[in-house]
Amino acid sequence: MGISSDLTGKRIAILATDGFEQSELLEPLNRLRAAGAIVDVVSPQDIEIRGWNKRDWGQAVAVDRKLADVDAAEYDTLVLPGGQINPDLLRVDADALSFIKAFYRAKKPIAAICHAPWLLIEAGVADGLKATSYKSIKTDMINAGATWVDEAVVVDQGIITSRNPGDLDAFCTKIIEETLEGRHAKRRVA
Repeated sequence: MGISSDLTGKRIAILATDGFEQSELLEPLNRLRAAGAIVDVVSPQDIEIRGWNKRDWGQAVAVDRKLADVDAAEYDTLVLPGGQINPDLLRVDADALSFIKAFYRAKKPIAAICHAPWLLIEAGVADGLKATSYKSIKTDMINAGATWVDEAVVVDQGIITSRNPGDLDAFCTKIIEETLEGRHAKRRVA
């Protein structure tokens, strides 16, 4: 008997702004919606955000809800796509960091890929975490107190991390599993 992947009744936020890595937003968005979840693209911007597709600007994606108008309590899981620009802009946005911290305190799943673990560092949740990331921020992760490993996907108390777009299949599969598992009561919260 296989693991269920039916996310009907679950609500997931994908937090992003301009410069997200195209595949790291679109593939989770499509996979999670196909699994039955209601998925909202949440952004500090209110109409659309533009992706980065490998070496140049990619397509625009509609923003479903403006960050200022949402509450983490409305969602079961948070997804943080990478790219270099997107997490760098969000990590200096106090509302974005508060949104991430609210998921962490509520012990809900958080998924971060590529450069998005920068957001875990800025939100103060990387210390003591077993995680991975894009190789160029490995030292940042270690300096923030994480135990960094070079694996396609790492899960530590409902915090899901992956290295790059090549890991998206494993990343999306773990998001589904952790969303179905729900809150992680044993997660340490400072």
